Parts: sequence; C-alpha cells; structure tokens
Amino acid sequence: MRTDTGQVFRLEDYRPSSFLIPETDLTFRLSPDSTVVIAKLTVERREDAPLDAPLVLDGDGLALKGLAIDGMPASASAFVATPDSLSIPKPPHARRFLLTIETELAPAKNEALMGLYRSNGNYCTQCEAEGFRRITYFLDRPDVLSVYTVRIEADRKEAPLLLSNGNPAEAGDLADGRHYAVWRDPFPKPSYLFALVAGDLGVVEDEFVTASGRTVKLGIYVEHGKESRAAYAMDALKRSMRWDEETYGREYDLDVFNVVAVSDFNMGAMENKGLNIFNDKYVLADVDTATDTDFAGIEAVIAHEYFHNWTGNRITCRDWFQLCLKEGLTVFRDHEFSADQRSRAVKRIAEVRTLRAHQFPEDQGPLAHPVRPRRYREINNFYTSTVYEKGSEVVRMIRTILGAELFRKGMDLYFERHDGDAATVEDFLKVFEDVTGRDLSQFALWYHQAGTPNLTVTASYNKEASELFLEIEQSVPPTPSESRKRLMHIPLAFGLVGKDGQDIDHGHVDGAAVENGIIHVRKRRHTVRFSDIKERPALSLNRGFSAPITLSIEQTQDERAFLARHDSDPFSRWQAFNSLLADALMVGSRQIRGGKEPEFSSDLTGLAGAIAANEALEPAFRALALALPGEADIARELGNNIDPDAIFAAREALSRAIAKANASLFERLFAEFSGGNTFSPDAASAGRRALRNALLDFLSTSDPTRAAKQFAAANNMTDRAAALTILAHRHAAKGQAEEALACFEARYRSDPLVLDKWFQIQAAIPGPQSVERVRALMRHPAFSISNPNRVRSVIGTFSTANQTGFHRPDGGGYMLFADTVLEIEKRNPQVSARLATGLRSWRSLEPVRQKKAREALLRLAAEPNLSADLRDIVERTLA
Repeated sequence: MRTDTGQVFRLEDYRPSSFLIPETDLTFRLSPDSTVVIAKLTVERREDAPLDAPLVLDGDGLALKGLAIDGMPASASAFVATPDSLSIPKPPHARRFLLTIETELAPAKNEALMGLYRSNGNYCTQCEAEGFRRITYFLDRPDVLSVYTVRIEADRKEAPLLLSNGNPAEAGDLADGRHYAVWRDPFPKPSYLFALVAGDLGVVEDEFVTASGRTVKLGIYVEHGKESRAAYAMDALKRSMRWDEETYGREYDLDVFNVVAVSDFNMGAMENKGLNIFNDKYVLADVDTATDTDFAGIEAVIAHEYFHNWTGNRITCRDWFQLCLKEGLTVFRDHEFSADQRSRAVKRIAEVRTLRAHQFPEDQGPLAHPVRPRRYREINNFYTSTVYEKGSEVVRMIRTILGAELFRKGMDLYFERHDGDAATVEDFLKVFEDVTGRDLSQFALWYHQAGTPNLTVTASYNKEASELFLEIEQSVPPTPSESRKRLMHIPLAFGLVGKDGQDIDHGHVDGAAVENGIIHVRKRRHTVRFSDIKERPALSLNRGFSAPITLSIEQTQDERAFLARHDSDPFSRWQAFNSLLADALMVGSRQIRGGKEPEFSSDLTGLAGAIAANEALEPAFRALALALPGEADIARELGNNIDPDAIFAAREALSRAIAKANASLFERLFAEFSGGNTFSPDAASAGRRALRNALLDFLSTSDPTRAAKQFAAANNMTDRAAALTILAHRHAAKGQAEEALACFEARYRSDPLVLDKWFQIQAAIPGPQSVERVRALMRHPAFSISNPNRVRSVIGTFSTANQTGFHRPDGGGYMLFADTVLEIEKRNPQVSARLATGLRSWRSLEPVRQKKAREALLRLAAEPNLSADLRDIVERTLA
C-alpha cells in the first residue's frame, strides 16, 4: 500500500513521455505466493527527446529480481530500483533498445485487489487506473500505447483456463503438469487495459456475426454451476454489439470477446481489450436470485463495458485528467442503449434521480470538482458521479444543441480522426466544431468549471398584448478553489401548455436565441418575449432535463398540479409532481421539528391517486411518480441545519396520508396488477411489478399482512425482496419481519450475491437501533471485510441509505463508520476512500450531529500512515 506522499498532479504540468514502449512481451509463471513476471519491453526514444533524458518507470511495491538491457545483465551502477520506481539515468543512445525486467509477486496476499490477485482460487487483474505498476515496472500512463504479447504458464489442475487480451495465438503442455497459452492483442493499448485471468471456471459460449460478416466467438466465464445465470448477460452482450453497429457504425474488431465474472472486485466492471472483467453481481441473474433492477443493471453494465471498445480502448484518454472523455461519453452511450431497449421516459427519470442523489451533493460539497479535474492527489478518488454521470449529461447537451444528425456526424469524425489515439476533451469538442462551424468555447466550461448552475425564471403575461415575458438569470455557486464563476451555455428545453393540456405554438420569439424548443442561455440575464400568445400558458421548463441545473421559478401548487396531470413531456410531468411532494415533505419536517403534526392537502393525496390510476401512463412511470423523494433528496433541498429524524417522520406521515386517502383505489389496482405467474425480465413486465410493489408499500403502512403473504407466495426475487423490505423497514418489531428474514437467510445462505440483498435490507432498517444491528451483521459468518460487495452491502448501505441510523444524534453511527473505514483501509484503500465520501455533506447537519460527524472525520485524519486514497478524501472533506 502506498502511503500519502503529498504529491499533487496538475493538468498544466502534463508533458509527453520522452520514451514510448511500442511492444510489450510478458511472461507469467503463475503461483499463489510466488508468481514470476518477465517483461520484455521494446523501448523507443521520442525523436524530440534529449539524449540525456533518463528513463524512469513506475512501480508500486515491487521487488526487482533481474534487469537486462539489450540482452545483457545491467550493472548495479546502471540503475536505481525502489519499490515505486526503476530509474536508468543513462539509457542506451540507440533509438530503440530492449529492456528485460523480472519481478516476483504474491497474488494470494494482494487484498487491495489492484494489479494481479487471487479471487476464490482464480488469478485476476485490475489495472485501471494505476494497477499495472503493481505487476512490473512500466511507463504506466494512458498515452503510452503498446502492442502486447502475453504468455501465461500455470499448473493445469489449478488453472485449466488461461486468458488475456486479444486473440489466442498458441497453447500447449509443459513439464510437471503445467501448461501455457499465448495471447496477442494487435491493437496498441495503454497498460491500464491489460488483463489476465487464470483458473477453473465454467463458460457460456455463443457467436456474433458482425455487419461485415465476420464471426466473433463470445464467452462468459463464471463459477461452475452458475452458467445458467449468465444467459441474460450473453443476450445483453449480443444486443449491445448490434446496437453499436446500427447506431454508431462501430463493429467489433477481434476474433473473440470474453467476459469473466469474479466475486472480489473493487469496481462494477472493467473494459480490458477483448477480456472484460466483471464484478459477478453484473453478470449473474435468474428469476429466483435477481430483481428487475439487477437485470437492468446487468444490461447497462454489459453494454457500457462493450461500448468502451471504441470510446475508451480504440480511442483512449491522453492522461487521467481526461477520464470523462471515455467514461462520460460511454455512460451516455449506455444510457441511450438502455433507453432504446426499455422505456426512454422512465430511463431518463431514473438517470436524473441518480444524478441528483449522487452528483448534485458532490457539486454542493467539499469534494466538488469539474467534469475534467485540473488537479488530483489520488486518481482513484476521481471515479466519481461528476466524471461519469455529469460527464454523460455534458455529452447529452452537445447532442441537444447540435441535433441528432450533426451529433452523429461529429461522432463519425471523432472515430475517424482519433482511432488509435490518446485524446483530450479539446479533441472531442473540436470534431463537433468542425462539422458544424459552431464555436463551443463557452460550452466547454461544462468540462472545466465545477458546480451546479441555477436558473431563476420569472414569467409575466400581458393579456391585452398577447405577450409572454420570461426573465431568466443564471448563476453558478462558488465551489472549493473556485469562488468566481464564468457564465455557462445552458440549453433550456421548454414548452408552453395551454388550458386544454396541449402544447401551444410559441409564436414569434424575441430575445435569447430560441431554436427547436430550446432557449440557449449564454448571458447572466435574458429576456425572452413570446408574441401572439392568446392565453396565459403553464410553463414547462428544462424538459427532458435538457441541462443538469437547478431551477428556481415561482409556480403555484395549482400550476404544478396542472403540469403533473397534463404535461406532454414525461420528465417534466414527473418533475412537477415530485416537486409538490418535496415541498410537502420540507414543510412537514419543519412542522415536526416545531412539535406539530404534519398536515398534507387532499389535493396532493388525490393527485397521487389520479396518477396511480391513469391508464394512459405506463406502469413503470406511475411507480416512479409514486416514489416519494428520498430523505437525502429532502435534506439537499433544505440545505442546512438538517434533522434526519424529522425528515424520516415527515416521509412516513405522507406515506400514511396517501395510503389512507386512496385505500380502496390502491387495493383495486394492486389486485389488477397481481395477475400472472410467469416471470419475464422485459421492461413492460418489470413496470407492472414496480407499480404493484409501490402500491404494496402504501397498503402496508399500518398492516404487514399483505407483504407477508406476498413474501410467502412470491415466485421471483423482485416481489420477494420488495415484500421483505416492507416487512423489515415498516414492521421490524413484528414477528412476520423476523420470520421472513430468517426464511430468506436459510434459503440463500450459500449464495453470497443474494445474501447481499439480505444484508442491504437490514442495514437500511431505520432508527437508532441500526448501529447495533450493523455491528451484528458484520459478525455474520457470510460477511467478509475483505470483499467489496459485502462491505458495500452493509457499511455502504448504512451510510447512504439509512439516514436516521447513520446520523444518530449521539454520533454512534459515525464512530462505527470511522472504525470500519480504518479497518478496511488496512486491506483496500480504494474501498475505504469511497466509503469515506459518505460524510461529504456533514456541514449541512444540525449543530449536534455536525459536531459528532466532524469528530469522526478528525479521528480518521489523525490516523498515522493513511493511504493517499483515504487521506485525500478526508482532508478535502474537512477543508
């Protein structure tokens, strides 16, 4: 583990390497405790590099066993080797020379899960961002691209399967029961995309015929006995490959494409060229073990990693500051794929909910950073919602501004111009400028400037002149290291809704640039005048969430209720009702803190019933609309002096009020949507289940009977887990909950992925007793603090989804959290650092909790020898 060096990397300091490594030849002689790695590197000096430039290779905890230059052992005076670097002060003057490096690793002892490690008896690698330097000394940076030839040797009984990037080239037997395989990847790639898997796994095989007629062999490797649970992943993979051909003209380029599912993995998945390695939660699924959310997640992540073949692999990022170039763009691509496979409207709402739940708090807190950061201390800490989700939104805005046709032309030029390159954000924006002639320099601020912009909109209507005026003002709040902000280019999609619920023609427009239903906000203040507007319309703004902003507009409850019933834009329709719910919850939480019972209008509870019963709306949309804003969402809206207990109580009171006002309606709808025993993971079926379970939640606010019956009779995991969650969260003290939890554990105790759901459900049970419950869960035999999935299911859930338990007024939740983060830090700094972000919003709490949270953070900061990962997060959170 690398402890904190205090080094800060800055975008402005980027310089090309003086050396390249065009060819890399690796030999692995695998052994759990003593793996030998021999790296033969063809090193090439850049033409413009000075002859006296030293060669400095990156390492991380390595021990050099041997070094040769052009086949001759290097003298002790010719190099300086430390665990973290290998320096050759005077490399050969020849333009090319061969460097042979021998290192020795202990994969079985690698609990950080970076570099080469063992997972359930199988060898596996994870090299993004800087894991390759834990395998051998290398120029471990994205702009050094190399063609890899890899030879893997292992005991055949221990590892009959030997996989790496590219195409298989050779295989055979060796002495003493060992064997070997050689793989060659013809496409130059950076070291972070290197992959190796060796072990004993089952496989699901298939084929895909590309648009040009080539046959690609597909393989998904899983633990023996779980092959049937990989069928949906294989189907999603084939659909992804076809979609990328049809939508972007991108055809797969190798002869084989392999996916390997492992149980110990820091991330969701990794796009290594031709050999994607996945956390098994994003591969394994069937009706008995996976929820509809799991199926949708598998579909999205399979697509995401496959799409990286072009947006990430064929075109990679020049440096880690450009991380959004591959991640934000590929998230946008997988979002569009899922929208085409499922409901575009529902998918969009889900995307925005995720953005607001995770990225907006980043923008509003001490960890705020631009989509393309300008500096970092530890790159692993910048795999954030800002880079991924906000990065995707920036790409979406480019398409919104240019239109689908010009956006596609720009993407075609990007692929043509930069295939085989390590590119930058400027390269990406330039292709769109070149195909359109537009100047995108102001728009580029979305990449360079942190913070969530706000638009304040004031509307006035002159009936006599038939004119509607919009006064629009933009502002961007200050963020750490950026107190003064520049004005953004914000594409604001809008509609004018008439009294009959139909969109009305915009008429003649003066003021800001308005085209195709988009107001292009570029200045601090805009006045937009609509002429020939015969009636005062209802304003529908930021349709489709056209820009990741907050919107301040004076609208009455009646106006928002009208939009919730009639707006033709599904997102804006959902947003209108969700904002009514949020306002009610904010008022309710204040009433509770003032010692009063919260009161909710019959108009609001009636509107919930009207939406639930509206057959013109798809069931999945109705389910999303009925989902109350989360406790963290309300805390973010309140801004400061947050009391999580009051917010929780307000949500419970509103749930009861909606349930009581619509009891007979919800009972009828629940019965209507309870028919059919055949499970299908398709979007329509999943939507019906989502609505039924949303109704069940309301119907169970006071009586657990229905939930207990559904749990007992459920024929799929979606319904079973939904019922168990209701029983545990609403009726934890009652017998049905304990009985159901015990039944679930007994049924799935041998399946870690399913048992994670059991952990999650209990870690999220609200109330002050949560701390003791979480401690008990961590003593459960199935819990392992070395496994990231187990840790996220318990501690991750507790710190993000259990606001009342985590924020217990006496600080008990924070102390448990700090203890656990420090324990995980000893093994896996990446996981500990990501967990530590759970306290990023501590300053928004009321004073008592704020003081306790700060004490926990100071305790973390005072720990000696913290890793760079964790110290970076803690210090920025406290700053």
